[in-house]
Amino acid sequence: MNLRLLPFVPLLALVGSAAAASPPVRDGEVRRLDEVQVTATRRAEATLEVPVAVTVVGRDEIRALGAQTVMDALHGQPGTFVQQTTPGQAVVIVRGLKGSEVLHLVDGFRLNNAIFRNAPNQYVALVDSQMLERIEVVRGPMSTLYGGDAMGGVVQMLSWNPRFEGGDWQRESGLRAQYASTDRSLLTRVDGAVGNQTLVLSGGLTYQNTNTLRVGGGERVPFTDFIARGGDAKAVWTPAAGHEVLLQAQHYEQPKTPRVDELVPGFGQARPNSSTFLFAPQVRSFQHARWRIDVSTPLFDRAEVHLGHQRIRDDRRARDFGTVNEDRERNTVDTEGLTFKAEWSLSEAHYLTYGVEWYRDEVASFRDRLRIDTGTVSVRPPRFPDGSTQHQLGVFVADDWHITDRLDLVLGLRWSRVETELPPAAGTLGTRIADNDLSGNVGVNFALSDGLRLVANAGRGFRAPNVFDLGTFGDRPGNRFNIPNPDLKPETVFTVDAGVKFDHGAWSGELIAWRSSYEDKITSLLTDEVLPNGRLIAQSRNATELDLSGFEAGLEWRPSESARLFASATTTRGDERLAGDEYPADRIPPLFGKIGASWRWREDVELEAYAFYAAEQDRLSPRDLVDPRINPAGTPGWSTINARLGWQPSERLSMTLRLENLGDRRYREHGSGLDEPGRSAIVLVDWRF
Repeated sequence: MNLRLLPFVPLLALVGSAAAASPPVRDGEVRRLDEVQVTATRRAEATLEVPVAVTVVGRDEIRALGAQTVMDALHGQPGTFVQQTTPGQAVVIVRGLKGSEVLHLVDGFRLNNAIFRNAPNQYVALVDSQMLERIEVVRGPMSTLYGGDAMGGVVQMLSWNPRFEGGDWQRESGLRAQYASTDRSLLTRVDGAVGNQTLVLSGGLTYQNTNTLRVGGGERVPFTDFIARGGDAKAVWTPAAGHEVLLQAQHYEQPKTPRVDELVPGFGQARPNSSTFLFAPQVRSFQHARWRIDVSTPLFDRAEVHLGHQRIRDDRRARDFGTVNEDRERNTVDTEGLTFKAEWSLSEAHYLTYGVEWYRDEVASFRDRLRIDTGTVSVRPPRFPDGSTQHQLGVFVADDWHITDRLDLVLGLRWSRVETELPPAAGTLGTRIADNDLSGNVGVNFALSDGLRLVANAGRGFRAPNVFDLGTFGDRPGNRFNIPNPDLKPETVFTVDAGVKFDHGAWSGELIAWRSSYEDKITSLLTDEVLPNGRLIAQSRNATELDLSGFEAGLEWRPSESARLFASATTTRGDERLAGDEYPADRIPPLFGKIGASWRWREDVELEAYAFYAAEQDRLSPRDLVDPRINPAGTPGWSTINARLGWQPSERLSMTLRLENLGDRRYREHGSGLDEPGRSAIVLVDWRF
């Protein structure tokens, strides 16, 4: 079903009394390790207690950052590098991997689908950042718990879930507005909830209008304006003690978003690739039901059943520079999923988590061509084989055993089966591919003291080729044109990491070292052929091996209740091998991070100064060297100075002023399709009523 915005209005009209506002937001902090997460072990545990590396970004921080997309909230966090091809769309690179090499979840349901590409893509931008309660990033392969695509890690986005206590009906609502000078953008959100301890109804509406972007030095970049809008509704019902039923719907869309790197000449280009390139529209609709059982039985102490449906619509209009032919695409993926997960306490120190998951994707794809001079329309081969399907089935078990008071051992095992069927289409004769995999992991958490832990992990990641890998036909970024390859095989990664986590007194942080070996990597390789329009013909192949390694560090010091200093740093190195030749891997982030300090001047006022930074990246792959988004001489290092003033004049009202890139520096994140914003003032107002 398509969720529209009008049904939310009556719900919001019910909401109208005061609610206690949050305290001034601490939006610069790296994170405290006593945060509770639910992604790393599929059950609630403090980040200090789990052996894997986890990043948690909470609701207050997300809202105060004023992120245009979900991924913007991860800038500067340990282990998460944000790449942006065009405004309104961004991806996160985790341990050198991106796109379909990282699994993205929304409330436990897979966002990744059969056309997710193993490169930067726009689909994460179809999750409304303003509705989220938190973002959790687990760094490292998690195929044991989550199946295919969890190679570099898992990014889980959890939506706002208000709660009330007692039998009396209560209500809560709020309005927030944000204005940014650099792109003259306006972002607004209204949300609310009504209910009691038995039933809670909640929802919200979001609207964003962004104009052309001003980069450092004063230039405004054309084709950077876009609109986004969405709505969400949720009902949480507790029919009996130990049982909870959740029903929710989410809808988010960008009606028309230009692709900047196709429309503006890049490095080494005298003219752009395209005269027209629009994502028009991009839409995500999601319906989800969850039954949570918190009652002890002979087989489990707690269990969850999830049933969901997601539809992503990826329509496009594109015309190569200097031609009269405009290609118009309609691409849709319907994803259905059913999962069961159970937690079972064998003893006070021994826990099992087990379950089964099933997902099915179906792809609909159509393309025609309009001659803009004559109005003639002709049917063209679609981008993806129309009617393609992909089924995924997985059975998993994870054993968390506290062998002693100091030693915690985590073991996991998963069997997966992925079946993909491609009907006859351009470049294929109709293909059915079935892949089976057995993945495992082992993790150790050793307590040197109450607040100091040594952690180590070894795990295997698995990713079967999806419809995008096997059957894509059409234009790709970097002046490429892709042809299908139905003979691809799965790719695997083996990762080991070790380090220390600490949360003791005024100090908290982590230092993790890791290394990954990637086998049978699916890589887009150029052939020797060139189309008449100059695009280079490329094809995905199991052609390379990849070694990745790096360090992730985060530190926070609180010398007093009113003062805080924080810093993060992440570095990655990638080396790829093809036919005996070794060279740097694609799009590997440079050393990057964040450093800053905050001071609570008064109970209602907080000041903060912070800097983002990145070193130069001149280790470029052969494909990087011909990518118009990347300077062939290397991406220069950069840093920006930023400040924030937070003021909460009353319990119901809070205001924030952010001053970003005070030096008005012109810079670019490595691999991004455009330069970053110049000097900007951002005003945020949150009113609870």
